[in-house]
Amino acid sequence: MPRPGAGARKWLIFVHQLPSEPSNLRVRTWRRLQQLGAIPVKHAVYVLPDTPGTREDFEWLKTEIQDAGGEAEVFAADCVNNWSEDALVEEFRRSRQDAYLALGRAVERVLARQGAPRRRSGTRAPAAGRLLDLFRQRLAVIERTDFFGGAGRDRVVTLLAQLDGHVSERLHAAATVAGAGADVHRYQGRLWVTRPRPGVDRMASAWLIRRFLDERARFGFVVDRDAAGRDAIPFDMFGVEFTHRGDQCTFETLCGVFAIDNAAVKRLAEIVHDLDLKDGRFGAPEVPAVATVIEGLQLAYSDDHELLDQGMVLFEALYLAIAQAGRLTGPRTIARTPKSTHPPGRSATTRSTVPTAKGARPSRAARRSSRAR
Repeated sequence: MPRPGAGARKWLIFVHQLPSEPSNLRVRTWRRLQQLGAIPVKHAVYVLPDTPGTREDFEWLKTEIQDAGGEAEVFAADCVNNWSEDALVEEFRRSRQDAYLALGRAVERVLARQGAPRRRSGTRAPAAGRLLDLFRQRLAVIERTDFFGGAGRDRVVTLLAQLDGHVSERLHAAATVAGAGADVHRYQGRLWVTRPRPGVDRMASAWLIRRFLDERARFGFVVDRDAAGRDAIPFDMFGVEFTHRGDQCTFETLCGVFAIDNAAVKRLAEIVHDLDLKDGRFGAPEVPAVATVIEGLQLAYSDDHELLDQGMVLFEALYLAIAQAGRLTGPRTIARTPKSTHPPGRSATTRSTVPTAKGARPSRAARRSSRAR
């Protein structure tokens, strides 16, 4: 948002009157004014510096109030009664300083917990990582309404850098341990649970787990992490260990934590990232085709277990095609194609079908490799 110029400043005054119903309109309006960074100068009278952005914000709020049956007007003014220009500027600075101070205290509390003993291996770093993202979002909101450079921003930036360092250190340590094979044994024969109606990230993550971590992995579905059993491992859900971290999808998180260093998997990670996060970071050309196939699978299979099985078959096929096309080699994987493609029995919540296409024959390159071994 453009800052007001250094010369004579003009102000926008927002005056409103709210109806008695709906009852939550008053709270919604107050919160919206807080988000905009507006300063109250009288009852139901708020002020902002006059910029194109603040004018648009006030006009939107005016429309919302009028649509709810209230009254609102926006005025431009060279001065505000009973307020000098310096006093208004100082009030804006003070409000942003208070916001920076509150955010800084929240970051400090999380930093203090980083040195405390961890209740369970691998849980603290992801939690701190999620909080780091939330803190950065809060900082961005404060900065957008910091019209006159309130004190305290630099301190918050420094604290966030410290927290970022702690998170990176923990994640690196976790990846090092997993890469050494010390922790992989903890995840053998386990039940992995995720949200119903799996999409690209959950399909790909389940395939990665089954192929590289545990060939006996079972999968189930729960509506939230609290519904998962004590021994179940939730993934791609809010507030769990194996999920989005920063700008990485769950598939990328699993690759990093378990140090899966495989060129074909890295290429798959780019496709999954672009399709799941929709940021076009890698510009993967396969994204439209893969998206269409997954959408078709979701339409074709109403049963979540069958949908996930077919999604894993899809990613196994993509992995083999990418590996063969680029003549890529990687670490020997845990998963093996079973002698029978018939899935074992399943309960109402689990299934352990290995993602192998029925009737598929090994490729010529695979048969030559097998004879060589």
